[in-house]
Amino acid sequence: MNQNTEKVAVCPGSYDPVTNGHLDIITRASRTFDRVVVGVVNQPIRKKKTLFTAEERIAFIEGATEHLGNVEVQAFYTLLVEFAREHGATAIVKGLRAISDFEYENEMAQLNYKLDPEVESIYVFARPDYSFLSSTGVKEMATFNGDVSDLVPPEVAAALADRLGRS
Repeated sequence: MNQNTEKVAVCPGSYDPVTNGHLDIITRASRTFDRVVVGVVNQPIRKKKTLFTAEERIAFIEGATEHLGNVEVQAFYTLLVEFAREHGATAIVKGLRAISDFEYENEMAQLNYKLDPEVESIYVFARPDYSFLSSTGVKEMATFNGDVSDLVPPEVAAALADRLGRS
């Protein structure tokens, strides 16, 4: 497809780890846009340290989205709007679960608009099955041997059990 007519979106996040809720948003974006670039934040500012390396997080997402022919996954180290521009994206797509997400994302959308008004922020409401789901919650459950198999891809569940599970 011609670069000028291709509709490209970026789905950014730390994805530490990727959850089925994240994958639902990515899948829904892939049905709306010609190309979706999943941007994995190398080292998030709001979090002290990630459980999984950027390479591991990228591999988890690539494995879970390989059936989606228009999705690619890359780490990024820049401002989000710069990453979007580098990929020809005109949209940033993110999921919203609750009012608390809205408050934070509204602030981020306004800042991103100030940096580049040509890159639109688009929010997708989480499906009810995923409205409670967070990477932090999944990590907490896995720490205490909780069953996370229906919340994350199988490879992620195994990696969490290996890294966090208690014997």
